[in-house]
Amino acid sequence: RGFTMQAKWGIRGMAVAPHSLASESALAVLREGGNALEAMVAAAATIAVVYPHMNSIGGDSFWVIHSPGKAMGGIDACGAAAGLATKQWYAERGITKAIPFRGSVAANTVAGTISGWGAAHKLSKQGLGGKIPLSRLLADAIHYAEAGVPVTYSQSSLTEKKRKELSPIPGFSETFLVNGKAPAVGSIFKQERLAKTLRQIATKGTDDYYRGDLADLLAKELTAIGSPLRLDDLQRHRAKLIDPLELKHSLGKVYNMIPPTQGVVSLMIIGILDQLNLKRFKVDSAEYVHHCVEATKQAFKIRDQFVTDPAYMTKNAQSFLAPAFLKKLAKNIDPNKALPWGQGKGPADTIWMGVIDGDGNCVSFIQSIYHEFGAGIVLPKSGVNWQNRGCSFSLDPNTLNHLEPYRKPFHTLNPAMALFKDGRSMVYGTMGGDGQPQTQCAVFTRTATYGLDPQDAISRPRWLLGRTWGQTSDSLKLESRFSPWVAKELHALGHEIEMLDAFDETVGHAGCIIRDPSGTLRGGWDPRSDGAVSAF
Repeated sequence: RGFTMQAKWGIRGMAVAPHSLASESALAVLREGGNALEAMVAAAATIAVVYPHMNSIGGDSFWVIHSPGKAMGGIDACGAAAGLATKQWYAERGITKAIPFRGSVAANTVAGTISGWGAAHKLSKQGLGGKIPLSRLLADAIHYAEAGVPVTYSQSSLTEKKRKELSPIPGFSETFLVNGKAPAVGSIFKQERLAKTLRQIATKGTDDYYRGDLADLLAKELTAIGSPLRLDDLQRHRAKLIDPLELKHSLGKVYNMIPPTQGVVSLMIIGILDQLNLKRFKVDSAEYVHHCVEATKQAFKIRDQFVTDPAYMTKNAQSFLAPAFLKKLAKNIDPNKALPWGQGKGPADTIWMGVIDGDGNCVSFIQSIYHEFGAGIVLPKSGVNWQNRGCSFSLDPNTLNHLEPYRKPFHTLNPAMALFKDGRSMVYGTMGGDGQPQTQCAVFTRTATYGLDPQDAISRPRWLLGRTWGQTSDSLKLESRFSPWVAKELHALGHEIEMLDAFDETVGHAGCIIRDPSGTLRGGWDPRSDGAVSAF
């Protein structure tokens, strides 16, 4: 397999992010004596500025959190649909089939991520004795928005790809294009209006976004451009502290986010493979990929039948992780034949980040605006690029995720964490829509089941069943570094194979940190991203 990148080592703290400046922001906070939660707030703010095509402060976030000796925790910072977001509201605007992916009518859910930063900051003070003020945690982000950051290849190429589609949308061209073109790689990209908004949050607190002067401004801007969101929707919103889902695995316990996310799907895949004793197959062999893909199909079937806003669910997500249920699903897998596969949930642009501090506090975090650049709208004064997460709602009242006022949208986002029986802890995750549970499966099985180092687990070639990033094909996509034999064998098993580039962004930007009982930290970042592991 030729040269492999080495994992990064640390002992006093480690952060991984798909943009190196975000992991450095987290590290700076850790060096100042900050804890994992404070470090993640800093990273979340920075990445919202430096990776604008992937996330923003106009999106949602989810946190899975663990401190040694304490119960697992989590934060659901997902916004609900506007009070006005009804089928009738859309019908009055001539929209009856499906909610458009772009434009102001797609901006129909509250952006929850800022409330998540606030909840995490509060938890860091109460539970971990955190002392670092919010103004310090947002300082890097404010600087990068004001003074500018160099444009990455990822930002430049994606802006170019989406330029025609998004140019007509209010605020997009002024914010993300330079003289009508995508910004050049390495050119300086500034977001002065966003800097001002972040400065206000740093001074007045995260609550200002929902119940203060900033909320008033956001509501006026959203109304003016034709979004159904109003001040009342922002005022209603609160981040929720939750208990994550737990999978009892032969190697330990694995945790993920509750619905409306597909966290249960990621856990089910790993649980099914545990039932099938995956380790009897050689890592990255055709049998290995086949079983991972077939487990994914079983889990996606359950997802598409049941997973939605918990207030609307007919079954408890935790029940899908019962060993007897997983065994039943495992029995549906034919080792010699690929099952037919329907349609996926489509694309996602998102960022996943992980932090473990010197005391062993772990944070697995994900922040997103759904499609690249979300709804595409940028509010004129606040400079906020708003998410289009609510375009995942259906206008058909007979479907699982049908639109209702104040309902939470289905989320592909899910941050993962594992606590192993041998005392190790691991944070891991990725971005990438339908690809998220699949890449988590690759990272978890390669590290936990096969004992690979986190960097090796992430760098190795990956697969993706279904659609992502504006692609419409539901084929099984393989990075070209898989041996031709593997592709041939998978095709013989009945998989419709499509080859990707050697390191293809389509399969997501993953990350992973493992902490040994000795306190040693080992981390891997995704060479498909602009990321890095930062440690000391």
